[in-house]
Amino acid sequence: MSGLPAAPGPWLPVSPCGSSCLPVDDPGAQPLRRLSRLLGLGAVLMVSVCAGPVTVLLGRRTRHRCWRGLARAGLAVLGLRLEVIDHRPRGAGGDRGVLVAANHISYLDIAAVAAVLPARFVAKHELPATAVLRCFGVLRHRRGRLHALRADVDRTAQLLRRGRTVAVFPEGTTRCGRAAGRCHPAFFQAALDAGVPVQPVSLRYHRHGQLATAPGYLGEDGLGDTLRRVMGMRGLTVTVTVHAPVPAIGERRELAARCARLIGSPPPQDRHWSPRPARGYPGRRSCPSTSTTPPPPRWSPLPSRR
Repeated sequence: MSGLPAAPGPWLPVSPCGSSCLPVDDPGAQPLRRLSRLLGLGAVLMVSVCAGPVTVLLGRRTRHRCWRGLARAGLAVLGLRLEVIDHRPRGAGGDRGVLVAANHISYLDIAAVAAVLPARFVAKHELPATAVLRCFGVLRHRRGRLHALRADVDRTAQLLRRGRTVAVFPEGTTRCGRAAGRCHPAFFQAALDAGVPVQPVSLRYHRHGQLATAPGYLGEDGLGDTLRRVMGMRGLTVTVTVHAPVPAIGERRELAARCARLIGSPPPQDRHWSPRPARGYPGRRSCPSTSTTPPPPRWSPLPSRR
């Protein structure tokens, strides 16, 4: 099968966000700061590659601590400050599997989620099969290939039954962060099949209290474009809001709609969240606002089991 992206179609999500959502001005940073961040990122990647074979031999909790530490180190060397708002009840988690569903802005989202909830990630097949992705246990999925969707959902359900945490980005594509898209329901079927809850997570990138779109992976961006913008910024923060788990009850479209309303909600005024007067650079214009409530599909490739 070809490694090229699947042709656009009714089952391949398309983002309304593009280069127009990116900032007009790039304040940048001094060359020495860029160089130090690049060297720091290289060191973290080397440690991740070397630690990959070792983490397989460790216990789950120890392995998760390693993943969490590597993810936080990667964010730190890029100059990103991590804020966590946790609304889970006391005692949530444990050894029970959970399906993490998060909004998608950038490939940096993997590090942001892993810094709080270490998990096996479902990512698009077009990503290169690097040693770093294997270290974090990334599961590659071909978007738009309906004949392979059932096998991917079943594989996810098997991991959840074994008590593993699996993270998905159900929007299926990246957005700038100003609006959330609909959550495609396919992978929510894995939570229903395994009988485990869904853990909604909201990601927001901001700078001095103002929404920052520079970390986005949008339009014709390559991996280097996003990295260059992030390395050239100061005061960038990623806020990870962990909502209360949603029980896997009912039909997968209803479950996806409930999670979409949480994922797309604005960040609460929590003690961890302290917005300041906007001093950053504005975007060129906002992306089209989209509803988080998914419309009824014309046909479903995955019949509901519950």
